[in-house]
Amino acid sequence: MRDILKMSALELGRKISAGEMTSVEATTGYLQSIRDSDEKYNCYVTVDEEGAMKAAKEADTEIQAGRLKSPLAGVPVAIKDNMCTENLLTTCSSRILYNFVPTYESSAVSKLREAGAVILGKTNMDEFAMGSTTETSYFGPTRNPANPDHVPGGSSGGSAAAVAAGECAYALGSDTGGSIRQPASYCGVVGLKPTYGTVSRYGLIAYGSSLDQIGPITRDVSDAAAALTAIAGHDFRDSTSVDRDSQDYTKYLNKDVKDIKVGIPRDYFGDGLDPEVAASVRGAADVLKNAGAQVEEFDLSLVNYAIPAYYTIAAAEASSNLERFDGIKYGYRTEEYNSLHNMYKKSRSEGFGAEVKRRIMLGSFVLSSGYYDAYYLKALKVKALIKKAFDDAFSKYDIILGPVAPTTAPKLGESLSDPIQMYLGDIYTISVNLAGLPGISVPCGTSAAGLPIGVQLLADCFCEDKLLRTAYTYEQCR
Repeated sequence: MRDILKMSALELGRKISAGEMTSVEATTGYLQSIRDSDEKYNCYVTVDEEGAMKAAKEADTEIQAGRLKSPLAGVPVAIKDNMCTENLLTTCSSRILYNFVPTYESSAVSKLREAGAVILGKTNMDEFAMGSTTETSYFGPTRNPANPDHVPGGSSGGSAAAVAAGECAYALGSDTGGSIRQPASYCGVVGLKPTYGTVSRYGLIAYGSSLDQIGPITRDVSDAAAALTAIAGHDFRDSTSVDRDSQDYTKYLNKDVKDIKVGIPRDYFGDGLDPEVAASVRGAADVLKNAGAQVEEFDLSLVNYAIPAYYTIAAAEASSNLERFDGIKYGYRTEEYNSLHNMYKKSRSEGFGAEVKRRIMLGSFVLSSGYYDAYYLKALKVKALIKKAFDDAFSKYDIILGPVAPTTAPKLGESLSDPIQMYLGDIYTISVNLAGLPGISVPCGTSAAGLPIGVQLLADCFCEDKLLRTAYTYEQCR
């Protein structure tokens, strides 16, 4: 079984396709791994053993009949618990959706099923994706497999920890302000956020609709490219889905960066960046330079304005998106109430956690009469300026390289006591979502305490080809 858990998703898929192993054997191995270790790490909210074994048997039949050709056919995957899965509990790790079983499925999950993937279950997350540590979950915190006393990052911490702990071959997460890349960095795995609009958001329970994007968390860059190939594509049910020709992203996995120009923002290496993180990230730049890339530093403006702009916009969109959870149509409803208004108030007060309430109140405030122009409208203007700053940078550079987070994974409990500090932990990731850019986190080192460190690579919109080629080259040469 240990051999199964050590294989990349593509390696596992090749063995299943070649008949050297069955999907049932792979799925059995991962389900046993979940039984053995998930009590320690709390990566999953729901494990669907019966559904996974049924899907594995079907995948084996289809593969043997030659009807399933996907390189990920029969490979077990985990899904973040904010993506709707038909007839399978979908909670967003919130009490208010503790019993919600969707009657439909998100497009990304449907595409994986069509490719023959085996869904093991739904992973833990920060409640409604609001947090950076996976500690705001109603179902308790997830722990970092590198050191269980530390957080795995968030909000896709359950997915990242499951990949790192060998509880799935790969996983899907969602990224609103760094929620794929940051936990990937903290857990020592690869996290890819595609260009906004590349993967359909249909069936993704929204946090910030203009910022959310689904992407894979994997063991290596090759798996990330294969997973993105499986889930990307236009969807008429998502008005923000971009109508582009389907691509095989694995064809960009070439070990060649001689035509790539890499820019390193000086602004990213100021106060607040841990020296060990800075050294590892600069080491990654040296690897690319030695592989033939041109590397130079430059000034990227407006970095300090990204956090206030992001949290203003994200909270505003959250306050609008979460108004549907009222205790009437589905989910949690308070047991005692004396009027309709009282039921709304008590259901939402009891159903939402502290961080979600904080962001709903902030969002309602910045959208209110008298404050809309002062805060929300100004944040939208800053967002446009940030996008222009990146446009200027990408007129000179193919790739921007920097840290994923200012530090390695903090200890459990540290961030919850200081929400502002938690927000500042996203300083290097959130501007990517504001600009709709693709980004990837790749492991680049380990701290003296044994905690993983990731390097972040960014590319211009729809330039995943350059992004994956550079990330793959780094991974192969490091």
